[in-house]
Amino acid sequence: MAPAAPSTAGELEASRAAQAEAARRYRESLDALLPLHEAAEQRAAAEAERRRALVGQGLIARADAEAAARTLVEARERATRTRAAIREADALVADAEAAHELAALPPPAPGETQERPSLIRFAGGGRWSLASVPTLERFFATRFGHPLPVSALGQTAAHDRLGFDHRNALDVAVHPDSVEGRALLDYLRAHGIPFLAFRAARSGMATGAHIHVGEPSGRLLGEAR
Repeated sequence: MAPAAPSTAGELEASRAAQAEAARRYRESLDALLPLHEAAEQRAAAEAERRRALVGQGLIARADAEAAARTLVEARERATRTRAAIREADALVADAEAAHELAALPPPAPGETQERPSLIRFAGGGRWSLASVPTLERFFATRFGHPLPVSALGQTAAHDRLGFDHRNALDVAVHPDSVEGRALLDYLRAHGIPFLAFRAARSGMATGAHIHVGEPSGRLLGEAR
C-alpha cells in the first residue's frame, strides 16, 4: 500500500529528505555489492579458463568445462545487473536531491522551459506514453549509431522501494549538456514531450546526470501534477 501524501509543508519536506536519504543508502549498498560480484566474475573466468585447458589436455570431461562456463555466464550477468542498478540508483539520487529545488519553481506554463544550474524542466504538452519509446529509440540510433542508453523504463522495483511514481517515464543515461543529450532535448522539445534533465546528483560531479522523459514523479513534486 502506498504511503499517504504528506499533509503539511513540514511533513512534505521531511518526506523528501527521507526519500533522498533512502536513495543514497540504496546507492551505497550497491557500491558495496559490486566489488563482490566483480571478484566472483574474475574467479569464475579464471576457473573456466583452467578447465578449458584441462579439457584440451584430456584431463577432465568436457561437461566439467561446460559447467564452469555456465557459472561464468551467471557471474557476469550478476555483475552486469548490479552495474545497471547503480546507474538507476544514481538517477534516483539525482531525482531525490533535486526535489527541494523543483518544489521551489513556479508551475510552468505549457511549453515553458525552466532552467537551473543542476536541472532543466520542460512542460511539453505533446502526447507521451511508453508506447512512444520505440520511436525515440529509432531517432537516437539513427542519429548516433548506437542504442538509446536507457537506465530505467517505467516503474521498477527500485522506484517502488523508494516511493517514486515512474509508471509512464523513461530515464536515459546521457548528460544533458553532451552532444547526445542536447540532441535528445531538442527532439523532445520539438515533439512537445515533457522532460526533466538532471546535470548531476551533486554539484561538480557527473554522477546521476540523466534525462527523465515524461511527467515528473508525483511523489517527487509533492503529489502535484
